[in-house]
Amino acid sequence: MDFLTIIQVLDSTIRLATPLLLACLAGLFSERAGIFDIGLEGKMLAAAFFSAAIAYATGSVWMGLLAGIASSMILSVIHGLASITFRGNQLISGVAINFLAAGMTVLVAQDWFKQGGRTPSLEGDARFNPIELPLADSLSGVPIFGPIYAELISGHSILVYLAFACVPATWWILYRTRFGLRLRAVGENPAAVDTAGVSVVGLRYAAVMICGVLCGIAGAYLATALQAGFVKDMTAGRGFIALAALIFAKWRPWYALSTTLLFGLLQAVALRYQNIEIGNFVIPVQVMDVLPYILTVVILAGFVGRAIPPRAGGEPYVKER
Repeated sequence: MDFLTIIQVLDSTIRLATPLLLACLAGLFSERAGIFDIGLEGKMLAAAFFSAAIAYATGSVWMGLLAGIASSMILSVIHGLASITFRGNQLISGVAINFLAAGMTVLVAQDWFKQGGRTPSLEGDARFNPIELPLADSLSGVPIFGPIYAELISGHSILVYLAFACVPATWWILYRTRFGLRLRAVGENPAAVDTAGVSVVGLRYAAVMICGVLCGIAGAYLATALQAGFVKDMTAGRGFIALAALIFAKWRPWYALSTTLLFGLLQAVALRYQNIEIGNFVIPVQVMDVLPYILTVVILAGFVGRAIPPRAGGEPYVKER
């Protein structure tokens, strides 16, 4: 494998890891506040459809992005009402959101566009286009550094740079602000936070809404940047992979970055290297495609017991009278 091939694989890794990273950070905010959210998949799927549909209808990718975020936040409100206000089972609420999004997106897409549950292809201003960073062309001929800057760092859409900027921003919010301290405390001991005069319900709703925003961006990225439109079930389990990555990362932002890059690398390798020959044996393409999901199962089986979630996670808070 030559240097240019490595750069191309890493470039694909970044593109494929971006929606996983955004969804993982979304789950981090929610679960740090004590609200388990397995509805990340459904929120991303709904955001992917509405972002593609509105971007096609208006010709503006920014309107599509806003629509994707809005649809994801609506589902977050539903999850918040079910799990925070009405103190329902958080896992059941998340499953319901996944089923709702899976059926609703195909139904609305078929009724709207009559193309078998998909949207028309997006072109021009209806898509996020790559951004060429300054001096990328001039430095491309420089050995080693040039290809890294021109091919690996430059040439991504704005949502990729936003996703990676969210990692230090999330770390700063959680560990360097009063809001972050209270958010983490709500996930560990909501009674103590309530005793201090801070609204547990308000903080949990804030975390759930931040989760909705990040899931909306992740879904919009899938439909308007990584691909050029919406197709049925295009999230392909990325929400569940993000949850596995969150457990593996132990609910920490920087670990989440490295873990999602690992998943992205596996997907990039699976897409690039298919039907690999080892001696006289050929590894089928299906084996390469299933690698990220195998890693998900291994992580859930091997690390769930070791990773310690927030102590109040999954438990509705009942205020003492």
